[in-house]
Amino acid sequence: MPEDEFHGKADTLLETLHEMMDMIVEEEDIPDSDVEFGQGVLTLRLGPYGTYVYNKQTPNRQIWMSSPVSGPVRYDFVDGKWIYRRDEHELMDRLTSELSELLGKDVGNA
Repeated sequence: MPEDEFHGKADTLLETLHEMMDMIVEEEDIPDSDVEFGQGVLTLRLGPYGTYVYNKQTPNRQIWMSSPVSGPVRYDFVDGKWIYRRDEHELMDRLTSELSELLGKDVGNA
């Protein structure tokens, strides 16, 4: 994938995640929670639940995620979705599943 195409797809994903995480932080009463987004890095701090970090890895054309639940995962853009090639799960599905479990409620795609 050309670099400019990667940046477009990755930026769209990170902006979508940023909006979703902003809504979660606003709706939930979690101490020490916040969202930061800048320079291709998105950080969601959920206080006692841990911290998620998403960032662009341009040379590899990947999105890297660090999760307090599942650890580090690297996603590739495949057929219009961000996929983890080892087990073929989709990034958004993993995130919503983990957040739903951590928060004790269905966050869906917020």
